Amino acid sequence: MLRIHLSGLITIEGDDVVLGPRDFPGQQGRAAFAYMVGHRDGPVARGAVAEALWSAERPQAWETALSAIVSKLRGLLARTGVDGAEALRTSDGCYELHLPRGSWVDHEVAMDSIHEAEAALGAGDPGGAYGPSAVAHHIARRPFLPGQDGEWFEGQRDRLAAILVRALECRAEVYLWNGEAALGVEAAREIVRLRPFRETGYRLLMRAHTAAGNAAEALRVYERCRTLISEELGVPPSPETRALHAEVLQSL
Repeated sequence: MLRIHLSGLITIEGDDVVLGPRDFPGQQGRAAFAYMVGHRDGPVARGAVAEALWSAERPQAWETALSAIVSKLRGLLARTGVDGAEALRTSDGCYELHLPRGSWVDHEVAMDSIHEAEAALGAGDPGGAYGPSAVAHHIARRPFLPGQDGEWFEGQRDRLAAILVRALECRAEVYLWNGEAALGVEAAREIVRLRPFRETGYRLLMRAHTAAGNAAEALRVYERCRTLISEELGVPPSPETRALHAEVLQSL
């Protein structure tokens, strides 16, 4: 089974071999591999790969440069025990990446894990959300090919950022269920930092402070939320946030 880490240090693991960033043919080789992993099991036009790699301006001999990159990627896959030519095929002006059955890709695992964690919470099983939310959080918080420009790469970063926030929400819920209010405060604060207009973060932070016995701080969190939304959007907080505020007041 291949294990592919695209975020953090891009890595391929297989057959007792671990290939890291320096084993790839430069930044463009790392970007091309990530792009084709993201489009695996389907044909991708050579021009689309080139556009992803050279979003600003393609070099004059881009076809030759791309062919060289793909050839080196085949050699890289061969070092893991995979048939490089069979795994990374060329046909009708397209590339097609087929990884061995059961291959593990971190971005795919992060998406599957956050769905599993949210489903567990929705089913009233916070304990079942503990592991999957931790996996999603661990993967999504890592940087993805920093310095690589292009619409597809930015889109991947946006998707990972969304997974990270959702994972933090799940983590906060799990911490509150498990009586770990301090950890709930940390997770909720991170949500507020990442998404200052996302009220779920404020509500989780209010609940965590209240669970920690600090209702006054929970009220201050509400006031920050109310002020920001009122000044920037010209509307009051949502009914759910206002209802939680009333609950905290009643607890005093």
